[in-house]
Amino acid sequence: MKEVNPKETSRAQQFEIWKNAPNPMLTFVKKMDVTNLVRTSKKRHLKFNMLLDYCIGKAAIGQKEFYLLPIGKKLMQFDNIAINTMVKNHLGEVSSCDIAFNGDFDCYNHDYLKYTSEVAQSCVDRDLSEDYMVIGTSAVIDTELEFAGGMYSGIYNNPFIIWGRYSRHFFRYYMNLSFQFHHTQIRGQMATRLGNIFNQFLAKLITKGHRFTVAEMSQQRSVHVFFLWHIVFLRESQF
Repeated sequence: MKEVNPKETSRAQQFEIWKNAPNPMLTFVKKMDVTNLVRTSKKRHLKFNMLLDYCIGKAAIGQKEFYLLPIGKKLMQFDNIAINTMVKNHLGEVSSCDIAFNGDFDCYNHDYLKYTSEVAQSCVDRDLSEDYMVIGTSAVIDTELEFAGGMYSGIYNNPFIIWGRYSRHFFRYYMNLSFQFHHTQIRGQMATRLGNIFNQFLAKLITKGHRFTVAEMSQQRSVHVFFLWHIVFLRESQF
């Protein structure tokens, strides 16, 4: 982490406008189709929240805005990002766990399982904020959420994503995600673009070491259903 001159960045104007604002945070809410993640989680025995965090990281890692963060009256630049997840510890309380993200699925899944388990047992937060631009997340899985607005304290300016329990509608699964961000770091247009990129990763998630993408598996199921229907039709037509 190092301090940079805001005037030498693409966020110079926004920094001047928003650095003294009483509340410079914006929150966007979007309904997401998480069917592919739910199916992948169940079929491959992978944690749903890990898959969602991974897609968040994949959407963010290629966006230059995510490596700049206003802290106090300064604009700081980072070389790497991390995803934060909240962990229920063995005392029944909640602990915070930052996990470095480099885009590799197997690496992230390994680290997610390792560090969330360690934090759950130790009840000690894992903090990488000195060296990583941390994207905060919070899963409120006890209920479905229409909207969740994060609190602005003036201390935590990081992007923050909140979601509740997903719901099923016919054969699809949906969930609302609330995305809070500091206007100095991210402009509204970029946030909507990020949402579209994130949506693409939800639909086309590929897990290394597995033969098919989720989309391909869905196509195969459709083919199987077609052939099954065709066989039934032929049998019935014989009578």
